[in-house]
Amino acid sequence: MLRIGGEFGLKSWTRHFSLGEEGKTMKGSLKRVDAYEKVTGRAKYVADLKFPGMVEVKVLRSPYAHALIRSIDTREAMGVKGVLAVLTGKDLPGIPCRPKERPVLAREEVRYTGDGVAIVVAETEEAAALALEKIKVEYEVLPAVFDPEEALKPGAPEVHPGGNLVCQHKVRRGDIREGFKEAEIILERTYRTQRVYHAALEPEAAIAVPEPSGEITIYCPTKSPFNMRRIVAEAMGMDLNRIRIVETTIGGSFGGKDYDMAVLGARAALAAKVTGRPARIVLTREESILESTKRHPYILHYRLGAKRDGTLCALEVKAIADAGAYVSKTPLVTWRSSIEAAGPYEIPNVSIDVYGVFTNNVSSDALRGFGSPQVNFAMELLMDELAEVLGRDPLELRWQNGFREGSVAACGQVLHEVSLRECLDEVARASNWENKRKAYSQQQGLKRRGIGMACSFRGSCLGAGGEGLDAAGAAIIVHRDGSLSISTGIAEVGQGSRTAFARLITEILGVPPESLSFNPVDTSRVIDSGPTVASRGTVIGGQAIKIAAEKIRQAMAEVAGEMLGVKAEEIAFAGGRIFWRRDPSKGLSFKEVAEKCYARGVSLYSFGWYKAPDLYWDRERGQGEAYFSYVYAACCAEVEVDLETGQVQVLNFWAAHDVGNALNEREVKGQIAGGAAMGIGYALLEEVKAQEGRLLNLSYSNYLLPTTLDTGEIIPLIVEHPDPLGPLGARGLGEPATQIVAPAIINAICHALGCRLYEIPATFEKIWRVINKQEPKS
Repeated sequence: MLRIGGEFGLKSWTRHFSLGEEGKTMKGSLKRVDAYEKVTGRAKYVADLKFPGMVEVKVLRSPYAHALIRSIDTREAMGVKGVLAVLTGKDLPGIPCRPKERPVLAREEVRYTGDGVAIVVAETEEAAALALEKIKVEYEVLPAVFDPEEALKPGAPEVHPGGNLVCQHKVRRGDIREGFKEAEIILERTYRTQRVYHAALEPEAAIAVPEPSGEITIYCPTKSPFNMRRIVAEAMGMDLNRIRIVETTIGGSFGGKDYDMAVLGARAALAAKVTGRPARIVLTREESILESTKRHPYILHYRLGAKRDGTLCALEVKAIADAGAYVSKTPLVTWRSSIEAAGPYEIPNVSIDVYGVFTNNVSSDALRGFGSPQVNFAMELLMDELAEVLGRDPLELRWQNGFREGSVAACGQVLHEVSLRECLDEVARASNWENKRKAYSQQQGLKRRGIGMACSFRGSCLGAGGEGLDAAGAAIIVHRDGSLSISTGIAEVGQGSRTAFARLITEILGVPPESLSFNPVDTSRVIDSGPTVASRGTVIGGQAIKIAAEKIRQAMAEVAGEMLGVKAEEIAFAGGRIFWRRDPSKGLSFKEVAEKCYARGVSLYSFGWYKAPDLYWDRERGQGEAYFSYVYAACCAEVEVDLETGQVQVLNFWAAHDVGNALNEREVKGQIAGGAAMGIGYALLEEVKAQEGRLLNLSYSNYLLPTTLDTGEIIPLIVEHPDPLGPLGARGLGEPATQIVAPAIINAICHALGCRLYEIPATFEKIWRVINKQEPKS
């Protein structure tokens, strides 16, 4: 078990793992608290829930990317046996959405192919599906725009009144003109990234139950239960305390199941309100791909200036993100992109502009990485190309320019607790970088190997960009028998937050993990703790848990001290016992002290509330404290490319992440491996294809995901450089695990081929064309 002393930042620890090890005891690891229910099939997902009299809800979606709704005729649909109601946006008691946000049901205008127009409520799914076919909608088709660069041009069709610019974020440092004058080498490149589906195993689903009191309870898997409650309440014209969101077991999120779930929940709530019966809506895979939000596609124009000795002089970035038809989180995603667009490098002169742009495509939103993977891809490919032009090793160039203690980021923030070089050293050592880099530079034959690298820094939690409430609450109750019940506003979306919280509680109170019981998030029982995004669950939620546990500890220490005749500050907690530090044999069981607290009327209920530190930010210049802390990572990919087919095989992938303190090493290992697998899909396979707004691949038969045969061997490298602002020194990991995988793989492919790629996914066809220097057919 790792013990953290008081000298944060003065020491780091590194642990090495290989996937597939069996029977090895891993220090600091707990059994995942929800594992048994999931592996035995006992866990209840929302589609498993049954309520008496439950009805089914199906959605009619627009076949047009942009059109006015002239009329909706529901009479024939209402004649279908088993149909109880056909409802449109006009039936909503409240508002369908806030301005420029995605509506629960469109009332007057649809803005992408898939916009919800009406719902059918029926006794069976079959009856609801049949009724959908009989709804007659008269549309007036309007001009549409699908390319974000075209959408910014004068005269382009407006997706919303007032123009297609959603937002613009700036970062300005130094003098960009002088910087490029000093540069001896200037590289100017354009990169493109694609639209990606979250691909969670469980599709979006919700059940709304009307309560006798007039309230509505919604059971659903969501990572933003409080935001969902707000949207449902506004749509239903009800107060927040009349809408109750209850978390069910979630079958994957990765940034999804946020606004999508709010829209679904509001539709189910409307159906439940009108019929007075529980209403269920479960999307098919095709409906999920069609309607759910996607990762933003980006067009990234980069111009980098450097001296011949490798010193970076200037960077100019213009990045355009396709927001799709509605705002969603585009302003927040693109803000993070602007902060991280220059990568983890010291560059004295910087000009960054990141734009979010409306189009008539499906809406974009958060997906693991939240605006980082796109800019990481561009900057890390550009660094490798600069190394090639200079005749330098890419690792050396990153070491020369990478952040170190006291470095100043592009936003002007002075950085502390910087571990970038440690991460770079770890992947270089583990991958045998130097020898493989040389060996793979001279190859013959039809199969060529390459090795590539990427590194990053990432702001912790929500930051100064206004992503939302960056605070969380947690409550702990110690019962008379010494067992504990824990409630928190942080949703468990598969990231293992409850196990991390269990580790914190066991460290502070010395109780065994099996004595803990976690309650599902219930918005009527816990305080708004913001969304479970931005890798903030462990850091913000963990701090709230720590505060609550420390209050319990203090209360019990005082009672135990009286019972043992010693001072409270001399009391220790470990192994299910509370004892005198100087003589551990002089002690009591945790249960005995709990019973005595109840007998004396000492409260063993505690509430912990933690708010992220305040930050200063100048939006006009893009300067200030963007985040209160940062995490660092580096990764290395080894690939083999078939020159005849263009096929890429990932052989090995090494990833070093500074997690501060690995609260649960098994889960850290799993996070890194899972993030790497997602990044491999992003690099090589995954793309939601569209033609004039119509999605073309609506199933897993043509939306390709990586399997274990595609991911090679993944080797996580855990760096522990404690963060003084994290609970027991812990840092976040969920999103960093994915964000630099793609550039490392593409850099490895470029090393193998001796030529450059500028877009992803790097499919067989694209690589084959590069090998054969053929342009794609229009």
